[in-house]
Amino acid sequence: MKSLKRKGARSLLLPEFDKYDLYLKSVQSPRREVEFLQATYKELRGERARVLREDFCGTFKLLCEWVKEHPEFEGIGVDLDQEPIAYGQEKYAQVLTPHQQNRLKVLHANVLSPQLPHADIITAFNFSYFVFKTREVMKEYFLNCHRTLKKNGILTLDCFGGYACFEPNEEETVHDEFSYFWDQESFDPVTHHAQFYIHFKRKGEKKRERVFAYDWRVWSIPELRDLLGDVGFTRTHVYWEGTDKNGEGDGVFKRVETCDEVCESWVAYVVAEK
Repeated sequence: MKSLKRKGARSLLLPEFDKYDLYLKSVQSPRREVEFLQATYKELRGERARVLREDFCGTFKLLCEWVKEHPEFEGIGVDLDQEPIAYGQEKYAQVLTPHQQNRLKVLHANVLSPQLPHADIITAFNFSYFVFKTREVMKEYFLNCHRTLKKNGILTLDCFGGYACFEPNEEETVHDEFSYFWDQESFDPVTHHAQFYIHFKRKGEKKRERVFAYDWRVWSIPELRDLLGDVGFTRTHVYWEGTDKNGEGDGVFKRVETCDEVCESWVAYVVAEK
């Protein structure tokens, strides 16, 4: 994000603080996610997916990229929070073509509603479904996904873990014009309940604390796979992120059966076939 300044002179003016824009630049890769979803569906089902439903869709940038990908692709978003939906309508949906907008539907609704539209792929990304802290409610959500997937549908979840998740810690990522902070304030080893925050600090400004807050249960991959099997999904797969030469995640996810990496932190996808 560039500051408003004349060439050769430093301006005291900074752009308006836009938490959703900073969030997108810090933790989201919609273009790459579209590619992963299509490649995974083709790998597992041998054909191209057409309808994507994004649960907990927030500003639904992913869906906007999805409908731009092909003139027949449809995107459906579901979220209970009206604020990010309104942001997405203004910032992202309005720049789509009329034909693309017609293939995009965003619902202010509960992801547990049995009346949700059916889709080829349902996603719950950014670990948003971790808001469900009990087995009963998580099972209810997965069952609703199973019901509302089409015949050859898949459910795609992201998840995270690693030994750094078992203690309070804060990690800073420096970007050109701002820093992003992922802050784990607490972790309960008995319940796996944890409190997380996102902070931002733009250049020339003080750090803005707790811009986003997350009260989650940290679910493990085996727990998720067991629950998905309980509600009727026929097979589940794990796609593990590779590492670059510096030992950091490289954004490339490959299907694995086991993993012997002992990671400070990791991100993976769990994909379930109906």
